[in-house]
Order: sequence, then C-alpha cells, then structure tokens
Amino acid sequence: MEKAILVGLHLQDTVDFNYMMAELKSLCEACEIVVLETIIQKMDKPTANFYIGPGKVEELKAAIINLEADLVVFDDELSPTQVRNLEKALQIKVIDRTVLILDIFARRAKTKEAMLQVELAQCEYMLPRVIVGANSSFSRQRSGTGSKGPGEKQLELDRRFLKEQISRLHDDLKELVSIRRTQREKRKKDNTFTVAITGYTNSGKSTLLNKMLEYSIENSEKYVFEKNMLFATLETATRAVTLKNNHRFLITDTVGFISKLPHHLIEAFKSTLEEIKEATLILHVIDSANSQFKKQVDVVEAVLKNLEAKDIPVIYVLNKLDLLPAPEISQLSPCVSVSAVTGEGFPELIKLIDNILYNSLHRVRMIIPFEKGNIYSFLKDKTQIFSTEYLDDGIHIDAELNDHLFNLYKQYII
Repeated sequence: MEKAILVGLHLQDTVDFNYMMAELKSLCEACEIVVLETIIQKMDKPTANFYIGPGKVEELKAAIINLEADLVVFDDELSPTQVRNLEKALQIKVIDRTVLILDIFARRAKTKEAMLQVELAQCEYMLPRVIVGANSSFSRQRSGTGSKGPGEKQLELDRRFLKEQISRLHDDLKELVSIRRTQREKRKKDNTFTVAITGYTNSGKSTLLNKMLEYSIENSEKYVFEKNMLFATLETATRAVTLKNNHRFLITDTVGFISKLPHHLIEAFKSTLEEIKEATLILHVIDSANSQFKKQVDVVEAVLKNLEAKDIPVIYVLNKLDLLPAPEISQLSPCVSVSAVTGEGFPELIKLIDNILYNSLHRVRMIIPFEKGNIYSFLKDKTQIFSTEYLDDGIHIDAELNDHLFNLYKQYII
C-alpha cells in the first residue's frame, strides 16, 4: 500500500474546507492509500510556483522524510508547472484530487464504454502536462496511484500522439453513443417511461434500484453491483419494472457525483449522463444520514443544471432511514424518506412514481373484434384491464390506456 500525506489550502472564502479534506481522505481510502498526516495552510490565494508557500514546502519535505511517505496528495487540481516544481523540490510523487478521482474511475471501469470514457478523460488531463514537460509524473513508467489508465506506454507519448489518441477515443465513443441514442429513440416511439436514478456517490443508488426490482411482478432482472464505497460502479444499468397494476417503466442507475468532479470526466461521460437528460422522471437519491447532505444536494443540482435536465420532474429520495431518522427538508418537494436496505418507505415511493408517470391515462370502453384477438392479448399484457366480456360483436373491455395506445387503437374505443 502507498503511504500519503494530504495537503490542503484553506482559502478565506472556503466554507466547507474540513468536509473537502475528509472527502479527500475517503478518496484515498478508495484507492487503498494509507493517509499518514494532513498538512494545512491558510492563505488568501495559491502561489503560482508551488500552490502552497515556500515555507510550507520545507515543512512538507521534513514530514515526508520523518513519516517515510511515498506520495503527496493535494486537494485541488494543480497546474503542470506546480506539479513539476513540487516533485523537483520534494523528490516524491505528487498528485492532486483530479488524478485521484480519475484513478478510481479507471479501477472501477468494466464495460468498454466506461473504459473509453475514463481513458479519454485521462488523456485530456495529461495533454497540457505533456506539453509543458511535467517531469516524473508523466514522462516515465511507474506504478501506484495515478498510473493506472490509458496504459503504461501512454505515459511516454508525445503531444502529437496524445492528440491522435484523443481523436480516436472520440470516434470510438461516437459509435457507442449512436447505439445508445437509437435505443432511447425506440423507447420514445414505444412510449416507454424511463426513470433515472441520480445522486451523490455512495448515496445508495444501486441499492435503491435493487430494492425497486423486488416490487416488480416480473422480477427476473439481474441485480446490479452495490457496495458501501465511493464510485462502486460506473456502469449505467437499466432494468424493467412492472407494478401490480401492470404499469411499466425502465429504471436506470447512473454514475454518482462528487465535489470538484473533474470537468474532463463530466465531458467524457456526457453520453452516459444523457440518460438523465432524456428521462421521464429523475429520482435524486440523498444520503440523509450524512451530516453534509445539503452540500451534496447542491453539487448534484449544479451538475443537473449543467446537463440541462432542470425541467424534468424530480422526486427527492431521502435514503438510509435505517441509519438515522430522515431530516425535514421543506424546500425539496416532492420528497419521500426510505431505506433501500429494509424497504421502509418504498410503497410510498412507488405510488408517487406511478402517479407522476401515469397521470394522463385514459379510462375507456373498447370493443375488439374476435379476429383481432392479438390486440386484446397485447393490451392485457401492456395495460391494466378492469373488466372483460365476450359478447356477440366482440371482446368488450374496460381498460386504461396511455396517450400512445389511445391514439393507436382509438378505432375500437366506444
């Protein structure tokens, strides 16, 4: 395991500094890094050469020797010049919060799309650092945090080759994006409702999706991976849910967010995050047991605004009711308190989802000719039928139709 010293710069206008440093430590733990000590400096602004002051650099150098650290992690993104100067002065590997998050994403990526997206973000981050010739961080092969990613050989690539690599990754992702968009267009044509789960990392999104599947009458879907850790999964998982009243929707678990999420990652994962933008309804899952949940809500809301998803209906889901009673949040509405572990609150959540998705249904009487029995079978499978009578002129049914089915079969409506 690598042993690290964390460094944070407490600026005067930073109100959540301690929270950010605690989160940095959690990110290190997600990378299996042992944190030896945290060094903090209060300043008005970062220095151009070292980010921290020269005196603090000497203090950090002494701590590295005394504690036998082999890594220094800064809470903010460092410039290529700052990394180069710090590594030269400290004679040790220096990384920042961005590299740490990119490394976690690289470790978690499993599907081809996720791996391409992470690789693109890493290359975009590396490009300006290759240009200025940042020394040991990007010019030679090495191991440990910040080295897992586009491949060992790419740490030796020059500026031209990196640009070619970025271009190739964009082309490869375009193909996958095209497939994903075609799937979404098909859902629209089929008038399929989609629900996107979003939220801060480790708020319980995957656990919530798995619990939702238990309330589906056709529970044959595979459960998604869940674990109490930051960015446990990067894969977008979509599952079908059929309620007891035969109302159906697709529910999608998306990648979680975090404070200071590298903009390279947001750009690279835009195709995945489009699942949120194109959703019929968003479930914003909140870790109500976290004392800083309000800050986490603000982070997620800012990303959703950036994705232009602000006009989509949102249900705020206060999760982890089993760990702590959910707080009252009057400004968030509609809001439901649940435990994705025990299932408490889920009947209320599912009822609310159902009401929002199916609030424009048409209750109709229909006569379906006997020779059109396939239409009756289809409606029986896809909608809620309240009564059925077989009379001389055909099959009489009392049914609930959405706009799409209403227009499709209006010739049989009486």
